Amino acid sequence: MGKIILTAINAILPIILLIVLGYILKRVKFLSKDFLKTGNKLVFKVLLPIMLFMNIYDSDWSAFRWDLILYALAAILVIFGLGLMTCILTTKKPGRRGVILQCTFRSNFAIIGTSLAASLAGGNTAAGATVALLQAFSIPLFNILAVISLTIFAGKEPDGGTAAEQGEALKGTRGHSVKGVLLGIVTNPLIIGVCAGLVFLGLRAAETAIWGSAVFTLKNQLTFLYTALSQLKNIASPFALIVLGGQFEFSAVKGMLKEIVVGTGWRIVIAPLLGIGVAALLSRYTNILPLGPAEFPALVALFASPVAVSSAIMAAEMKNDEQLATQLVVWTSICSILTIFIITVILMSMGLLAV
Repeated sequence: MGKIILTAINAILPIILLIVLGYILKRVKFLSKDFLKTGNKLVFKVLLPIMLFMNIYDSDWSAFRWDLILYALAAILVIFGLGLMTCILTTKKPGRRGVILQCTFRSNFAIIGTSLAASLAGGNTAAGATVALLQAFSIPLFNILAVISLTIFAGKEPDGGTAAEQGEALKGTRGHSVKGVLLGIVTNPLIIGVCAGLVFLGLRAAETAIWGSAVFTLKNQLTFLYTALSQLKNIASPFALIVLGGQFEFSAVKGMLKEIVVGTGWRIVIAPLLGIGVAALLSRYTNILPLGPAEFPALVALFASPVAVSSAIMAAEMKNDEQLATQLVVWTSICSILTIFIITVILMSMGLLAV
């Protein structure tokens, strides 16, 4: 048990240290708000899309576990449905319902999740391929459901303001939902990175099927480009974690404590129990979904990591409660340290994670 606990600590602590470093650098004014704002854009629009592209491009099409993909997508949709009922029952404010709903299913799989999975994998290359596999399908679904979450209550009465102001607010929100939703999904940098990776991976698979091997690859024919992209991929996660730490703000939670507790509890307790717990039971006691140390690092990253940082950005842009969304980013990130540790120890003791 001591070895299991030590392994879990070594897997999680590097991620925490990078986040803490970012927070400290911001507190001592080494990192400015402008730098963090620009850094966040760099991560979201450049580094993460490149990392997702390279993760998928370097994976093996023949190794795709379609049963795992279907399970993960089904679990996300189930969590979305249960989260929808929860947010309706726990708050009457439309702007907060969408934020809570988004928090239930949308994890930080792209940043914290990728680093966490790499740490838990312990150098297992198959585990890295599994992460890329799940990212290729879960990240587009996350973004689509996030847009739905933040527009699903658009027809409800908004808080405060005159009747005319409320009408304008609803008109603007509906307009955004009709005209901007599809465009927002299609132009999302993370989805572009995933789709580009799938296209190049598919072309390589087609070449192999026709000629027996890939005739053209970035690694062999465009080595300089492949090397540059690989270097950008390598800095994506650590830089993103430092920027994430620098964005932490412990503002007042007065008036939204119930919503914070509900959202945080869902993201770091209920969602992992459903997504990881069911997979562990199916894997351990049935032959329906045979999984092991190559797959569970990705599942932990997918279902147990805190809510995505971009969730707060989307909440603000789509006129939902930005303050609640920001608080959920902070508190799910802090509290997930404990829950991820507990999950890691349990899975290692069951032989589902490498010790």
